[in-house]
Amino acid sequence: MNVLVVSQYFLPEGFRINDLVQSLVDKNITVDVLAGKPNYPEGLIYPGYRAWGWQVEFLLGATVYRLPLFPRGQRSTWRLAMNYLSFVLSGVLLAPWMLRKRSYDVIFVYGVSPILQAIPALLLGWLRGIKVVLWVQDLWPASLEATGYVRNPRLLHCVECVVRFIYRRTDLILVQSQGFIPHVAKLVPDQSIVYYPNSVDPIFSRPPTASSPDIAALDEGFCVVFAGNVGAGQAVEVIADAATILKHHPAIRFVVIGQGSRWDWLHAQIHERHLTNLYLPGRYPLDAMPKFLQQASALLVTLADEPIFAATVPNKIQAYMAVGRPIVACLNGEGARLVIEANAGIAVAAQDAQGLADALLKLYALSDQERVALGNNARDYFKIHFDHLQLTDQLIEHLHSQSHIKKGYP
Repeated sequence: MNVLVVSQYFLPEGFRINDLVQSLVDKNITVDVLAGKPNYPEGLIYPGYRAWGWQVEFLLGATVYRLPLFPRGQRSTWRLAMNYLSFVLSGVLLAPWMLRKRSYDVIFVYGVSPILQAIPALLLGWLRGIKVVLWVQDLWPASLEATGYVRNPRLLHCVECVVRFIYRRTDLILVQSQGFIPHVAKLVPDQSIVYYPNSVDPIFSRPPTASSPDIAALDEGFCVVFAGNVGAGQAVEVIADAATILKHHPAIRFVVIGQGSRWDWLHAQIHERHLTNLYLPGRYPLDAMPKFLQQASALLVTLADEPIFAATVPNKIQAYMAVGRPIVACLNGEGARLVIEANAGIAVAAQDAQGLADALLKLYALSDQERVALGNNARDYFKIHFDHLQLTDQLIEHLHSQSHIKKGYP
């Protein structure tokens, strides 16, 4: 089977699609990737690439076709919009020519923001008579409104019309959360929608390497680790508020690993509130994260109190489960349901600082054996529901279902 993967983001950018492409290649599937020039998350084009002109390279056993795009920059809404639109425009104008000598059985779109990146895939599918499978990772336009990027009702309505257009012309829609199904079905009630969750890089299930760096803040005390994007959607204000409530419990410390649009604000709170229990070591490469997560006494996931986020399962929940540590989920909906269903920790309402502080005190009071049991529950749940190889096989089944290739033949 020959598969074209369309994803604005790809290696060396750290996204789930990298692992899937590698696993598809390992399963003797021929994979081409249509991607943009790497510039996430710093907003600058990576060394060895340039923004303009196309480029072809060979990564993870796949041929990668790089489209020119406008770099996203940092904390700039207009630059981010240009980044999104430039990928779509480049894909529409250049992809049919770049891929003219390649043949495919199915097109697979990795649908993180922006969902607009599916447009070049739909064009290619229409021109070639190839079916398109879209894996929805983020719900537009609701997520745009929830994160504050777009507030204008007319503009949000226009985005909704574009999303409906994309969904209607997709042959199979996969969604990363059960909670996504009613939202997508509301726009396209007659479309085929299937739950297909995320996994994580297999390194999270393996012991850390000896060469992994150290973070001094993890060496003592009851360490509560938050890992990932420090942005508006994560409502990191609740971390500062909970740290303030727990100032007089010096054994409990918060370690926020990552960066994002709210990192500077969070850093300022350390000084303004005199928080000696909050540490911001910054961003680290993916291969360093298993060690940090396994050193944690508890792992923290937060999301803003928005209806759209209640339908979302942050990918860090799968990573947390894979490393086998207790989880504290300060969010609503699907993510909280998974933590409770797995008996992997404690869930409290989104943006509830007092509830978060109380949950951490409760977890702190447990015995080591009780906390180990919660971590083991998390790992067991991950193996049953989110194992990478198992989910790769499921994806291949979905791709085969839309391909003219008979099952059992690569």
